[in-house]
Amino acid sequence: MKLSKKTLDQRLNQLYDVIIVGGGVGGLSAAIYLQRYRLSCLVIEKGKGRSFWMQDVTNFVGFPPHTPGRELLQRGQDHMLGLDADYLRGFVEDVQDDGETFAVKVKIGKNDSSYPVFRSKYLIAASGIIDNLPQLENMQNVFDYAGFNLHVCLICDGYEMADKRCGLFVNTESAINTAFVLNWFTPYITVFTQGLCEVGAEMRQKLQDHGYPLVETPIRQFLGHDHEMTGVELVDGSQVELQTGLVSMGSQYHNGYLQGLDLEWKGGSLPTDSMCRTSHPRVFALGDLKEGINQVSIAAADGTLAATAIWREIRRGSPPRRWEENLIGAEVS
Repeated sequence: MKLSKKTLDQRLNQLYDVIIVGGGVGGLSAAIYLQRYRLSCLVIEKGKGRSFWMQDVTNFVGFPPHTPGRELLQRGQDHMLGLDADYLRGFVEDVQDDGETFAVKVKIGKNDSSYPVFRSKYLIAASGIIDNLPQLENMQNVFDYAGFNLHVCLICDGYEMADKRCGLFVNTESAINTAFVLNWFTPYITVFTQGLCEVGAEMRQKLQDHGYPLVETPIRQFLGHDHEMTGVELVDGSQVELQTGLVSMGSQYHNGYLQGLDLEWKGGSLPTDSMCRTSHPRVFALGDLKEGINQVSIAAADGTLAATAIWREIRRGSPPRRWEENLIGAEVS
């Protein structure tokens, strides 16, 4: 059921088998499998995650290469709801471990907010990350191209940048090293720092040896039309022609709600075992929040693994179901 403020009271006393924080591909995959395993789950989605902003899902098997991310998510939501899972739009503020259950506090609504608490036996953290983008005075100018031909994931979209004039937008010297992986796809790379970091002599020489221009002047705006970025204009009025771009400026992890739990961290991500179980035996992490590479296909598989691990554990701890009529008949005879 799609929950709202009006229907929350129907679920506040329910103990879910699993609460899933995050309604991206990983969270939806987990929900679909959990419901098919005849377990109960609630998906809590804050909205507008990384998958939502993908304009074209070009590398997910079985889908046309220009499927928008929001269409992929809508199909997943419809599938999940068709299996009687619960879904709620809200922001998870805090999770407390009460021993055998988790208490999950959710903020619902920007104005006149309510703060219900839901409970579950297991928790799946699938809240993901959001990529840092170049900060310009007119951010709409950035949003016009981000997710189209201004990319944020080299592994996902390197193919889309093949042999094109590509701008690499960074905010640290270490991020410039992305150029020496990106050059597998294209050698026509210009590095833009916007003056956000110092570039040492060794890195400058390395860029020069590869023929990659370094532009340290801040950007005034991206140039282009119809969501196709064609270059940048710098604050000094000069322009650099481009055919595509890659932003390598780090990401923000949506993990604040987990800070009260006893978990092992690696930076902002969570190390897991082969079934996506974290250092806490009843907490699982999927997709971008899990240590590893960030792909839609991997997030979907992670959801399957976590749901299966939880089902196995619950099943093994439950009494076997018997065909009572046959047992009664056997006793009579």
